[in-house]
Parts: sequence; structure tokens; C-alpha cells
Amino acid sequence: MDETFRQFLDRLRQCKELIDFRQPIDIRHIATLVDQSDKALYFHNVIGYDMPVVSGIIRSRERAMMAMGATEYLQIEDRLKNGINNPISPQRVASSPTREIVMSGDDVDLYKLPIPMSSIYDGGPMITAGVVIAKDAEFGMNTGIYRFMVKEKNLTGIDIVTPNNMRLFVQRAFETQRPLPISISIGTHPIELLGAGFRAPLGADEMAIAGGIRGRPVQLGACETVDVPYLADAEIVLEAEVLPTGWTHPEGRFGEFTWLMGGLHWNPIVRVKAVSMRRDAVYYALHMPWENTWLMAPTRYTAIRQALRTAGVAVKDINMTMGGVTFWHAVISIKKQAGEGKNALLAALSVMDLKHVVVVDDDIDVFNPVEVEWAIATRVQGDRDIMIISGARGKPLDPSLAPTPHGVVPTTAKVGIDATISEGIPKERYERITYAYADTAKITDYLGGKSDHKGETASASVIDKLADEIAAILGETPLYFTEVAERFSSYEFNAVARAVGLLHEKEKLWQDPRGRLCLRNSAFAAKLPH
Repeated sequence: MDETFRQFLDRLRQCKELIDFRQPIDIRHIATLVDQSDKALYFHNVIGYDMPVVSGIIRSRERAMMAMGATEYLQIEDRLKNGINNPISPQRVASSPTREIVMSGDDVDLYKLPIPMSSIYDGGPMITAGVVIAKDAEFGMNTGIYRFMVKEKNLTGIDIVTPNNMRLFVQRAFETQRPLPISISIGTHPIELLGAGFRAPLGADEMAIAGGIRGRPVQLGACETVDVPYLADAEIVLEAEVLPTGWTHPEGRFGEFTWLMGGLHWNPIVRVKAVSMRRDAVYYALHMPWENTWLMAPTRYTAIRQALRTAGVAVKDINMTMGGVTFWHAVISIKKQAGEGKNALLAALSVMDLKHVVVVDDDIDVFNPVEVEWAIATRVQGDRDIMIISGARGKPLDPSLAPTPHGVVPTTAKVGIDATISEGIPKERYERITYAYADTAKITDYLGGKSDHKGETASASVIDKLADEIAAILGETPLYFTEVAERFSSYEFNAVARAVGLLHEKEKLWQDPRGRLCLRNSAFAAKLPH
């Protein structure tokens, strides 16, 4: 499939799967507008920025299928499987349109990029769609997708709490006190996102898998300030280094694929050395959780099939259910031989949990099977919440039971799952994702032509004063980034972000355990766990 990121956007537009907004729109409203839309949204006039933003491009089953050239959803898994079995090594190119504009050194300014905020409790603006290429001296290249929370004009965090190959690379560099070079390619075709999102074995080339999906090599260009390549088709590329600080800086919070807010993480710091982009670059903001869900679910199918194949189990069908956030719950049918039911469970549990009367809290709609399944996925510990009752009356038609003489009632096991929130669990773990300004920014208003008012622009001196005002408020009470932005909504968001960044630059800024902004040495500040 020989299609670029821009050609995919054009195809979405032609198929009426993308809506263009040309009126001025506040960047603070983008995430909630995308959440309300059944189409991808293209914001041409983002207040305070010279660059458009597109989001939601794979936020439905249909658009995920379109991205992969599939007519059925499960064909995405077939495309991925073909890429895994028939990888095509990337092709190096001398240059690309991504090099049309280059900022390096002191000219690097991430605040020029229209990086939106998302949910109410976010720690700050986050890059969500960056395809990251890292290089290790021994293990070679690794590609993945990670979040980067903007802290200063040339500093971000990188969310690598989960053990994976990227975390290994960073840990190895940290142990020798070396920075790890990385490139961050923003605005790439979903095929490259799918390849990067697949958890390949150490040493495997994820972009070779993407090439196998495409049927042609993925083109890579060479960064100028770090010794790693970037995706030549990208709209924007950040050349950066993960600094050998270790997991010592607060990062988050952020809406996760679980539909819940994640907690505060401790992560390394990333220094951006250069930014290159197309002259008319488009910023792509991947919208959580559904853009992640629809495209990444097939990677789980593939992983489960591989595990079952290794166990010698013949798989008929797998259903990664939406209620299990396409990660924890699987319905698997197998062509069964004696004993393979248990083997299939053991193999599948190496990839995810297979989880049956269910008790739920009153915030769950019991008539909605998706919500019930979500409760099982997010609120259950098997050793604590599952009751197995043996010797219960069963039905002879249950094929998992041994044959019994005619007229004898067989016995079976019944499973009960307590999917309520247990006592002692902090309530913030169950704060649902709520998009900022959802009560005031309504997509129907913007479809009717509503425009947002431009805020006050700010000079350097005004930003200094604004930073002092923000610091004074944070000295009295911690605030989420959204709350800071709202209190100073008379200014453009860009000015508020720069003022917060200035506080971080002066080492005044920190976060409390709930992810709210506070002053570094205040009583509210989160302490690094020992």
C-alpha cells in the first residue's frame, strides 16, 4: 500500500470521514471536540499557532480499516501478520520535505507546535503520536510510540514506565551515564504507527514489519544532531536525547487506554536538540483512548495467536472485546483436542487475562455488556475477587464436561467475580477521563460556525509577570494544568504554557502526588520514592 500521511487525509476527506474547521478554534477545545465527533477533525486555524492540527483519523473501526486497506476489521491482523512474516528492510534517503524548516540549538521551541491538552487532569500538553526510533550500541534500532509531556521549550519527559525494549535501551544508557539518541516523527501514516506499536522481539526491526505491511520499504532520513534515522514521510521530526537522569521526574497524569486516568509516573527527561518540519506541516494529535484501541487491538490478536501456536493449539476465532479495552479480555475458540482447553488458557494468559455472576458498582450500567466487561478488566484481582464453587449442577450439553450416563446430572464449576471497587483503593484511580471544556465547547456550535475569541498575546515581560502570578497561586494550592489555563484564559494558551515552562526552567515547578502543578519545595510536592 503506497500511500502517504497526506494522501490518507485526502482519502478520508473524499470519503466524508474528515471534517475541516476553518474558523479560529482554541487549542484547549480540540480534544473534547474530537471526542464528540464521529469523524476525524482538521483544525486549520488554531488560535496562537501557525500550524493546523488533525486528530481522530483512526478513531473508529471504519477508519482503522481504511488506513490498512482492509474491507473487514480482522484483515488488519492479516496485514500485520504479513508484515511480521515478510518484513522489508527500510530504505535510506538523502533528504525529505521534513527538512524544509529546521530549528536547532537555542532556536528549538516546542511551544511553536500546537500540542493540545486532552483531559482535565493532564499534567500538561503531551505529544501522543510520535514514532520514536532509538539506537543501542549492542541491540541496534528499536521503534515504538511513547508520550512526551512538554516541560520547557526544549525539554520533555518520556513515558517509559512499562518494561519494554525502549526502557531497556534507556536503562543501559543510564547505567553508563550516556544520553540515548532518539528521533520522534510526528504525522506519519497509520501503517507506521501499527508497525511501531507491535511489540517485536529485541533486535527485530519494527519498520521492516511496517514495510512488509506496505509491500515496499519505509523510507528513513538521517538526523543531523543525533545518530538515528527518522521517518522521511513525517510532518515534523524532533531530534533528541533521553538524558541519563534516571526515573526521577514526575510525569502525567494522562488518560489511558483503560478509559481511566493514569497516575503520576516517574520518568527520565528528554532534551530536544533540533526540530525539522515541512514548510506547511500538519500536527497530528493521536486521541486517547479510541485511536489507540482500534489500531492496536490487532497487535493483541497477533500476539495471542503466536502464543497459542507455540502451545500447539489450533485457533478458530479470537474476539478482543471492547469491554475489556481490547487488552485484558479475549474470547477464544479453538479446534480442540484432549487437554488443549487448559493449554490454551495457559498460553493466552501469558499475553493477557481471560476473565464470569458479576457484581458491579452502581456507576456501571448492568444492561450494557461493554461496561460490565470494563468493570471486570479494571477492578478485579483474581486471587481476591474470584470465587469458584465446585460441585454445582451443570448441563449435559456442556462440551467441556466428561460424558456422563444418561439420566445422571453432571456437576460443574461456577465462577463469581466481584467487580466492585475494593475498600482502600484511592478513588482517583477510578476517575474517568473527562475532556476539558466538555460542558462549554460543543461540536454542534462549531459546526454552526462558532468561533472562539482570541486571547491576549504576551510579550516576554508579560510572560515573566504571568509566571509570577501563576507561582503565587500554586504557592497556595496545587492546580491541574487545565485549571491554570482556565484561570488565565484571558491570555492565549501559548502564553500560559510558556509561563508554566518558565517556572519549570527556573526549577520552581513540581507536581503533587495527584499530578497537579505545585511549587518544587512546597509541602504539596511529590517526593521521589526510595
